[in-house]
Amino acid sequence: MTTIDLNADLGEGCDGDAELLETVSSCNVACGGHTGDADSMATAVAAAIANGVAVGAHPSYPDPEGFGRRSGFLSGGALYESLSEQVTALASVAASLGAKLRHVKPHGALYNDAVKDSELAAIVARVTAEAPNRPALVGQPNTELEHAAEAHGLEFIAEAFIDRAYEPDGRLVARSEPGAVHTDINTITAQAVTLAKDNAVTARNGDVIGVRADTLCIHGDTEGAAAAARAVRDVLEQRGVGIRPVGA
Repeated sequence: MTTIDLNADLGEGCDGDAELLETVSSCNVACGGHTGDADSMATAVAAAIANGVAVGAHPSYPDPEGFGRRSGFLSGGALYESLSEQVTALASVAASLGAKLRHVKPHGALYNDAVKDSELAAIVARVTAEAPNRPALVGQPNTELEHAAEAHGLEFIAEAFIDRAYEPDGRLVARSEPGAVHTDINTITAQAVTLAKDNAVTARNGDVIGVRADTLCIHGDTEGAAAAARAVRDVLEQRGVGIRPVGA
């Protein structure tokens, strides 16, 4: 049976977290960089545990004003220290509630920057390798993030996006571009099926391109995310695709 992980970014102050956790199999919890604090982390992790959802950290550039979406915000040792503090905080909250940190997935601009910047990717991988329980690193495949994971001996979870448009070269369409974020349920579910079953996606120019996917992301801060996630899960299961965390 074909299986796929379905993940969502949570703990970001959005209303749909509880509904998302009834649908997804993994979650990425904001841990203070772009948003989030001890209380929001505890709430998200406790709800994830109650729903049998794998818990991951979602560290960011320490940029709450820009919600972690300003590129090149920080680098070097200062970034390492911030990311390490964020991931350690989430891991501590998870441990206090009886959960292990399963993975680390960078947020927003940090994710997009590290995909192509080897130094940033190495910092993210180092922080991940030093985290309790040595979690996996989540990122786009065939990028600097995957190379850094390999260099640090980390499990790498290849991620694809069901609610984002792709360029012909496999990059995500920049959020500043029209049509970068899918809002039509039929478009989202169709993209999820082709990614899960065929490891492929239709780029915005109409080309069908290969995209390796162990996990599919739906952004929790997108309007209607919970309904979209439920529709995706229903369609995938109807097509014979099981939903479960990577390695479960």
